[in-house]
Amino acid sequence: MKALSKLVLVLAVLFIIGGCATSGSKFTELSPAISNLAPDSGRIYFYRTGIFGAAVQPDVKLNGEVIGSSVPNGFFYVDRQPGTYEVSTRTEVERKLSLTLDKGQIRFVRLNVSMGFFLAHVYPELIESEVGGKEIQDCRYTGQQKL
Repeated sequence: MKALSKLVLVLAVLFIIGGCATSGSKFTELSPAISNLAPDSGRIYFYRTGIFGAAVQPDVKLNGEVIGSSVPNGFFYVDRQPGTYEVSTRTEVERKLSLTLDKGQIRFVRLNVSMGFFLAHVYPELIESEVGGKEIQDCRYTGQQKL
């Protein structure tokens, strides 16, 4: 009976993890299609690596506007005019990040996960372009923009 309980538990965990799998195209596959950036804009990539806290997928807001969700192993991007922006996510608490975007600039925001009191917390972190460009390679597209 104990072995059956363990088997059911393992199958349930695998089912939950499988249900959270990201199914869009990989960044490396889409990169040529999304490389064009309007000359008067900048681009911000948002991505989340790993599956820790997979069930927690809060909205990601840019200056109060929902622009996507924090999906494990997923990425999306927005093109915006130069300026100052605030990125926020909310689970038990709201986490914020301010950044400046220049014309022609590409920024990377990693959506990290940490343990909270009841839920995992997702918090945005500005990442250097060299690091973000490498970490995003295996992430899959979760955005709404037509590519």
